[in-house]
Amino acid sequence: SNEEASISAPLFVTWFQCLLTCVICIVLGHLGEITRNNGSKSILDDFPVVKFEGEKLVKMLPLSLIFVGMITFNNLCLQYVEVSFYNVARCLSLVFNVIFTYLVLGKSTNLITCSTLIVVIAGFVLGINGEIDFSLVGTSAGILSSVFVSLNSIFTSRMLPVVDNDKSMLLFYNNMNATILFVPLIFMFEFQIISDASDKLFSSFFWLSMTITGIMGFAIGLVTVMQVKATSPLTHNISGTAKAAVQSLMAFYIWGNQATTQGILGILLVIFGSGLYTWVQMMSATPVPKN
Repeated sequence: SNEEASISAPLFVTWFQCLLTCVICIVLGHLGEITRNNGSKSILDDFPVVKFEGEKLVKMLPLSLIFVGMITFNNLCLQYVEVSFYNVARCLSLVFNVIFTYLVLGKSTNLITCSTLIVVIAGFVLGINGEIDFSLVGTSAGILSSVFVSLNSIFTSRMLPVVDNDKSMLLFYNNMNATILFVPLIFMFEFQIISDASDKLFSSFFWLSMTITGIMGFAIGLVTVMQVKATSPLTHNISGTAKAAVQSLMAFYIWGNQATTQGILGILLVIFGSGLYTWVQMMSATPVPKN
């Protein structure tokens, strides 16, 4: 919100974050090599030296296209809807996750789990009816973002073997592709905005803020891959939905968004449906003890 640290060009900001992520992966890889050569153990041991391979970059392209779509439609959603409505607009990621888990991974979900999604869908419908400043464009972008969020976690799981299950190498190749894919989008949609704010491009405070957010972006990306690798695409989407739910409730206090009875009920149904979905999934995954 600081005018000196912001620019109304989310694609450009994301492009810089992706570029910085690639640089961080390279730097951490070299530092990790130094510690390994010295025979000392540290957290840097988990970061291998980045060796660019064009074949892997091409194989990672489907995930990168999904990633760019996810970020683009997510930003469009936030641009047109209130932050408090964001969770409702994005809540269908659980529904799409079940669909794409079956279509892409060939894994089916039991009927009881699927029935909990009815609660989430009901919350989505109520949230739309209760939104005072309803935006069809923003809500549509939220639905498309949900599609890409689900595909992103699924394809992250599928693409890990391409980089020998190395989370930092997946981050590097995915973000390298994204830096290329974002360029034409920036020229099409944000070139004029960046030109009008060209004075900020010479501000050290602006680039310091951009670098800090870039480091945060790297950390979020790393944790995302770690979570998908350690658990499942479904678990990642559940935690993301829970985070968005808390974010929506906080928005009423922080941003002072107007609330309606239907709007609040829609958010609560989405939270309850997501929690119920999580509980059913946990119960179905817990082995039944033998008598």
